[in-house]
Amino acid sequence: MDKIIISPSKYVQGENVLGAIAGYVKALGENPLAIADEFVTGLVGGTVKNSFEKEEMPLAMDLFHGECSRQEIDRIIDIAATQKHDVIIGIGGGKTLDTAKAVAYYSKVPVVVVPTIASTDAPTSALAVIYTPEGEFSEYLLFPSNPNMVVMDSAIIAKAPVRLLVAGMGDALSTYFEARANMTSGKATMAGGAPTRSAQALAKLCYETLLEDGLKAKVAVENGVSSKAVENIIEANTYLSGIGFESSGLAAAHAIHNGLTKLEECHHLYHGEKVAFGTLTQLVLENAAMEEINTVIDFCRSIGLPTNLFQMGVKELNHDKLREVAEGATAEGETIHNMPFPVTAEAVYSAILIAHQLGQ
Repeated sequence: MDKIIISPSKYVQGENVLGAIAGYVKALGENPLAIADEFVTGLVGGTVKNSFEKEEMPLAMDLFHGECSRQEIDRIIDIAATQKHDVIIGIGGGKTLDTAKAVAYYSKVPVVVVPTIASTDAPTSALAVIYTPEGEFSEYLLFPSNPNMVVMDSAIIAKAPVRLLVAGMGDALSTYFEARANMTSGKATMAGGAPTRSAQALAKLCYETLLEDGLKAKVAVENGVSSKAVENIIEANTYLSGIGFESSGLAAAHAIHNGLTKLEECHHLYHGEKVAFGTLTQLVLENAAMEEINTVIDFCRSIGLPTNLFQMGVKELNHDKLREVAEGATAEGETIHNMPFPVTAEAVYSAILIAHQLGQ
């Protein structure tokens, strides 16, 4: 199997970098279309427009309607075609960014992704999640290449609710452990080949950065300020985790997250909050050293990530429901089968119960 690493062509991060976005975009196109929802437009629309005025470039802005659906993608494709836009800019949360990626792909033009939060590692990926207009999951859309550019304004991200940054750390926490499992098993990654040593190194650096700077970054953001620790965590949550998961592989933690979506009590949780418990469960599943499990539990506690089912909203343990979670996590095609040993639903059920107990 060939070794493959994929990533965005350019990654830009810094305080107030949004004020200079036009200078970066003009290398990709001359007639950009930016999409953002109403809240994000109110938050940063003026800054973005000013940047393009300074560069004497045109800029069209369209309000994103809130759902990354085929209908919304088609609506914006029509605008881009009619007005001959040659670069798409998505500004905001995951659904806005995924819509921008899809519009750019079908319009055959470059895309610039501008997250206003650092709650997942999705911005750098060659993937979009498509929903129905009612908000139900529909399909994954896989692109032949990653975004042309990712722009992270750390001043804006530092002012977002702290829970979003913490959820991003929960998502990033799994990266190293899933990469390690995938490397051992030799299974193909989402990049379509074997992991490179560089992707593995980024996954390990992601984990080390979380342990070193996670709590410091949380404290800074709680006070509405940025710092070196915040900068490091934004990079870990977005770039290190993004390249790490896509080019080093997913394993049990994300599959267990998918299983947990069957628990109604967990529906209020962010993706990364469920992934954090999935990581703890993966470590139990592979019988990791107790020292390593304790390090992960202590880290989660320090920044406020859940370490047991009760903290995730489960009132009492329903063993039939937990078996359903385990069945979902081990469904055919799930990433849990990238673990370096065969995994059964019964083994996952046991690991969930043990992780829950250890996490108390």
